[in-house]
Amino acid sequence: MVTFLLEHMPVNMHLVIATREDLPMSLARLRAERQMMEIRAGDLRFTEEEAAAFLNQTMGLSLTPEAIRALEMRTEGWIVGLQLAALSMQEVPPERIPDFIQAFTGSHRYIVDYLTEEVLRSRPPGTRSFLLETSVLDRLTGPLCDAVCGASCEGDGQATLERLEEANLFLIPQDNERRWYRYHHLFAEVLRNQLEATQPDLVPTLHRRASEWFEGNGC
Repeated sequence: MVTFLLEHMPVNMHLVIATREDLPMSLARLRAERQMMEIRAGDLRFTEEEAAAFLNQTMGLSLTPEAIRALEMRTEGWIVGLQLAALSMQEVPPERIPDFIQAFTGSHRYIVDYLTEEVLRSRPPGTRSFLLETSVLDRLTGPLCDAVCGASCEGDGQATLERLEEANLFLIPQDNERRWYRYHHLFAEVLRNQLEATQPDLVPTLHRRASEWFEGNGC
Protein backbone atom coordinates (compact mmCIF):
# COMPACT_ATOMS: atom_id res chain seq x y z
CA MET A 1 0.00 0.00 0.00
CA VAL A 2 2.87 2.37 0.82
CA THR A 3 4.57 1.48 -2.44
CA PHE A 4 1.39 2.30 -4.36
CA LEU A 5 1.15 5.63 -2.53
CA LEU A 6 4.77 6.49 -3.39
CA GLU A 7 4.17 5.72 -7.06
CA HIS A 8 0.96 7.77 -7.31
CA MET A 9 1.17 10.61 -4.83
CA PRO A 10 1.05 14.22 -6.09
CA VAL A 11 4.29 16.15 -6.64
CA ASN A 12 3.55 18.58 -3.80
CA MET A 13 3.26 15.79 -1.24
CA HIS A 14 6.05 14.48 1.01
CA LEU A 15 5.91 11.26 2.99
CA VAL A 16 7.80 10.93 6.29
CA ILE A 17 8.27 7.45 7.75
CA ALA A 18 9.93 6.77 11.11
CA THR A 19 10.94 3.18 11.77
CA ARG A 20 13.54 1.21 13.71
CA GLU A 21 14.02 -1.23 10.85
CA ASP A 22 14.36 -0.90 7.09
CA LEU A 23 11.02 -1.03 5.31
CA PRO A 24 10.08 -4.34 3.61
CA MET A 25 9.92 -2.65 0.21
CA SER A 26 12.30 -1.73 -2.59
CA LEU A 27 14.06 1.56 -1.93
CA ALA A 28 16.86 1.20 -4.50
CA ARG A 29 15.07 3.13 -7.27
CA LEU A 30 14.05 5.96 -4.97
CA ARG A 31 17.60 6.16 -3.67
CA ALA A 32 19.11 6.14 -7.18
CA GLU A 33 16.72 8.84 -8.41
CA ARG A 34 17.39 10.95 -5.30
CA GLN A 35 13.71 10.83 -4.42
CA MET A 36 14.44 9.83 -0.85
CA MET A 37 16.33 11.31 2.08
CA GLU A 38 17.54 8.82 4.70
CA ILE A 39 18.48 9.60 8.28
CA ARG A 40 20.27 6.61 9.74
CA ALA A 41 22.07 5.66 12.95
CA GLY A 42 25.30 7.31 11.82
CA ASP A 43 23.47 10.59 11.26
CA LEU A 44 21.90 10.42 14.73
CA ARG A 45 25.20 9.76 16.49
CA PHE A 46 26.15 12.64 18.77
CA THR A 47 29.39 14.44 18.02
CA GLU A 48 31.66 15.45 20.88
CA GLU A 49 30.21 18.98 20.81
CA GLU A 50 26.63 17.68 20.84
CA ALA A 51 27.48 15.28 23.66
CA ALA A 52 28.94 18.19 25.66
CA ALA A 53 25.78 20.27 25.18
CA PHE A 54 23.55 17.36 26.15
CA LEU A 55 25.52 16.29 29.22
CA ASN A 56 26.34 19.69 30.67
CA GLN A 57 23.35 21.78 29.61
CA THR A 58 20.43 19.38 29.28
CA MET A 59 21.44 16.94 32.03
CA GLY A 60 22.95 19.60 34.31
CA LEU A 61 26.39 18.03 34.72
CA SER A 62 29.72 19.85 34.82
CA LEU A 63 32.01 17.47 32.99
CA THR A 64 35.45 18.38 31.74
CA PRO A 65 36.24 18.16 28.00
CA GLU A 66 38.37 15.08 28.73
CA ALA A 67 35.48 13.33 30.50
CA ILE A 68 33.06 14.19 27.69
CA ARG A 69 35.49 12.92 25.05
CA ALA A 70 36.00 9.65 26.92
CA LEU A 71 32.28 9.10 27.38
CA GLU A 72 31.48 9.95 23.77
CA MET A 73 34.06 7.41 22.62
CA ARG A 74 32.79 4.74 25.01
CA THR A 75 29.15 5.17 23.92
CA GLU A 76 30.07 5.87 20.26
CA GLY A 77 27.67 8.81 20.37
CA TRP A 78 24.68 6.59 21.19
CA ILE A 79 22.19 8.97 22.80
CA VAL A 80 20.54 6.36 25.03
CA GLY A 81 23.97 5.34 26.32
CA LEU A 82 24.83 8.96 27.05
CA GLN A 83 21.53 9.47 28.85
CA LEU A 84 21.95 6.34 30.96
CA ALA A 85 25.47 7.43 31.87
CA ALA A 86 24.26 10.93 32.76
CA LEU A 87 21.50 9.58 35.01
CA SER A 88 24.05 7.44 36.82
CA MET A 89 26.56 10.29 37.19
CA GLN A 90 24.11 12.64 38.87
CA GLU A 91 24.92 10.97 42.22
CA VAL A 92 28.67 10.56 41.57
CA PRO A 93 31.09 13.00 43.30
CA PRO A 94 33.14 15.04 40.78
CA GLU A 95 36.42 13.47 41.84
CA ARG A 96 35.06 10.00 41.02
CA ILE A 97 33.78 10.85 37.51
CA PRO A 98 36.91 9.55 35.68
CA ASP A 99 36.64 6.22 37.52
CA PHE A 100 32.92 6.00 36.71
CA ILE A 101 33.52 6.58 32.99
CA GLN A 102 36.27 3.96 32.98
CA ALA A 103 33.88 1.49 34.57
CA PHE A 104 30.90 2.39 32.34
CA THR A 105 30.79 -0.75 30.23
CA GLY A 106 28.31 -3.33 29.02
CA SER A 107 28.13 -4.69 32.56
CA HIS A 108 26.54 -1.51 33.94
CA ARG A 109 23.05 -2.39 35.18
CA TYR A 110 21.29 0.38 33.23
CA ILE A 111 22.94 -0.70 29.97
CA VAL A 112 22.25 -4.37 30.65
CA ASP A 113 18.60 -3.72 31.52
CA TYR A 114 17.97 -1.52 28.49
CA LEU A 115 19.59 -3.76 25.89
CA THR A 116 18.15 -6.92 27.41
CA GLU A 117 14.60 -5.59 27.63
CA GLU A 118 14.51 -3.51 24.45
CA VAL A 119 16.65 -5.61 22.13
CA LEU A 120 17.40 -9.19 23.10
CA ARG A 121 14.05 -10.35 24.49
CA SER A 122 12.23 -9.42 21.29
CA ARG A 123 14.51 -11.55 19.10
CA PRO A 124 13.79 -15.18 18.12
CA PRO A 125 15.84 -17.85 19.95
CA GLY A 126 17.98 -18.54 16.89
CA THR A 127 18.91 -14.88 16.54
CA ARG A 128 19.72 -14.61 20.25
CA SER A 129 22.01 -17.63 19.97
CA PHE A 130 23.71 -16.07 16.93
CA LEU A 131 24.26 -12.78 18.78
CA LEU A 132 25.65 -14.43 21.90
CA GLU A 133 27.95 -16.87 20.16
CA THR A 134 29.37 -14.37 17.66
CA SER A 135 29.99 -11.81 20.42
CA VAL A 136 33.44 -13.35 20.95
CA LEU A 137 34.45 -11.86 17.58
CA ASP A 138 35.85 -8.36 17.15
CA ARG A 139 34.87 -8.45 13.46
CA LEU A 140 32.15 -10.47 11.79
CA THR A 141 31.69 -11.86 8.30
CA GLY A 142 29.25 -14.50 7.11
CA PRO A 143 31.56 -17.53 6.70
CA LEU A 144 33.31 -16.77 10.00
CA CYS A 145 29.98 -16.61 11.82
CA ASP A 146 28.97 -19.94 10.27
CA ALA A 147 32.20 -21.53 11.48
CA VAL A 148 31.84 -20.16 15.01
CA CYS A 149 28.15 -20.97 15.49
CA GLY A 150 28.29 -24.41 13.93
CA ALA A 151 24.93 -26.16 13.95
CA SER A 152 23.57 -24.23 16.93
CA CYS A 153 22.52 -21.14 14.94
CA GLU A 154 19.82 -21.45 12.34
CA GLY A 155 20.19 -19.98 8.86
CA ASP A 156 23.01 -18.53 6.79
CA GLY A 157 25.50 -16.29 8.61
CA GLN A 158 25.70 -13.67 5.87
CA ALA A 159 21.93 -13.47 5.57
CA THR A 160 21.63 -13.12 9.34
CA LEU A 161 24.14 -10.28 9.39
CA GLU A 162 22.24 -8.47 6.65
CA ARG A 163 18.95 -8.92 8.56
CA LEU A 164 20.57 -7.52 11.70
CA GLU A 165 21.86 -4.55 9.72
CA GLU A 166 18.41 -3.91 8.28
CA ALA A 167 17.00 -4.06 11.82
CA ASN A 168 19.59 -1.48 12.99
CA LEU A 169 20.58 -3.90 15.74
CA PHE A 170 23.84 -2.30 16.89
CA LEU A 171 25.69 -3.80 13.93
CA ILE A 172 28.16 -1.44 12.29
CA PRO A 173 29.34 -2.08 8.69
CA GLN A 174 33.09 -1.96 8.15
CA ASP A 175 32.95 -1.69 4.36
CA ASN A 176 30.50 -0.95 1.52
CA GLU A 177 30.32 -4.56 0.29
CA ARG A 178 28.39 -5.97 3.26
CA ARG A 179 31.26 -8.31 4.03
CA TRP A 180 32.62 -7.22 7.41
CA TYR A 181 30.77 -5.85 10.41
CA ARG A 182 31.29 -5.28 14.12
CA TYR A 183 28.95 -4.86 17.08
CA HIS A 184 28.63 -1.57 18.95
CA HIS A 185 31.16 -1.76 21.81
CA LEU A 186 28.60 -1.60 24.63
CA PHE A 187 26.28 -4.08 22.90
CA ALA A 188 29.17 -6.52 22.40
CA GLU A 189 30.08 -6.26 26.09
CA VAL A 190 26.50 -7.01 27.14
CA LEU A 191 26.43 -10.06 24.86
CA ARG A 192 29.78 -11.35 26.11
CA ASN A 193 28.77 -10.93 29.73
CA GLN A 194 25.55 -12.85 29.13
CA LEU A 195 27.44 -15.59 27.30
CA GLU A 196 29.93 -15.90 30.17
CA ALA A 197 27.09 -16.00 32.70
CA THR A 198 24.91 -18.55 30.89
CA GLN A 199 27.34 -20.72 28.89
CA PRO A 200 30.88 -20.28 30.26
CA ASP A 201 32.00 -23.71 29.04
CA LEU A 202 31.13 -22.78 25.46
CA VAL A 203 33.43 -19.74 25.29
CA PRO A 204 36.74 -21.64 24.71
CA THR A 205 35.07 -23.69 21.97
CA LEU A 206 33.90 -20.55 20.18
CA HIS A 207 37.37 -19.03 20.33
CA ARG A 208 38.90 -22.26 19.01
CA ARG A 209 36.48 -22.33 16.07
CA ALA A 210 37.28 -18.71 15.26
CA SER A 211 41.00 -19.37 15.46
CA GLU A 212 40.72 -22.36 13.12
CA TRP A 213 38.74 -20.29 10.61
CA PHE A 214 41.30 -17.46 10.63
CA GLU A 215 44.16 -19.94 10.21
CA GLY A 216 42.38 -21.76 7.38
CA ASN A 217 41.67 -18.49 5.57
CA GLY A 218 45.13 -17.01 5.97
CA CYS A 219 43.96 -14.23 8.29
